[in-house]
Amino acid sequence: MSDHNTFEIERDAFGRLVLTDAQGERHVGVTPVRAFPLSAPGEGISLVGSEGRELVWIDRVEVLPAQTRALLEEELAVRDFAPTLLKLHRVSSFGVPSTWTVSTDRGETTFVLKAEEDIRRLEGGALLIASAHGVQFRITDTKTLDRASRKLLERFR
Repeated sequence: MSDHNTFEIERDAFGRLVLTDAQGERHVGVTPVRAFPLSAPGEGISLVGSEGRELVWIDRVEVLPAQTRALLEEELAVRDFAPTLLKLHRVSSFGVPSTWTVSTDRGETTFVLKAEEDIRRLEGGALLIASAHGVQFRITDTKTLDRASRKLLERFR
């Protein structure tokens, strides 16, 4: 179902999302999941019940009522933790594995790059870099990085 008028969501006293479907049935502990988190983050959201079944399909978040949209975006922000990489300070070696020291929009950190395949190229000059611990670091556009950061990054592309 994709009609935003056929369901309501709210938070319960424990902070969990609760979906009330078109039949009036309440589903506690609903999880929103993006179908296309990188290429179309506002399109194709599935609301999945605690049993792992899809309860509602949302074609586009922008057509939802403001309160529903705000709840979903708040919940998705927690699930989609992917710091934006702003600057590369140091890379331990140009082979892999290597330790990277970087600045992100969430602060400075160090992570290990296991393999060059962990750097994924996306549309428009964007990159997604997966650390050895599974944290995804985004670079929205490599051209916006400073010259020294671009030079370090070029060794891996």
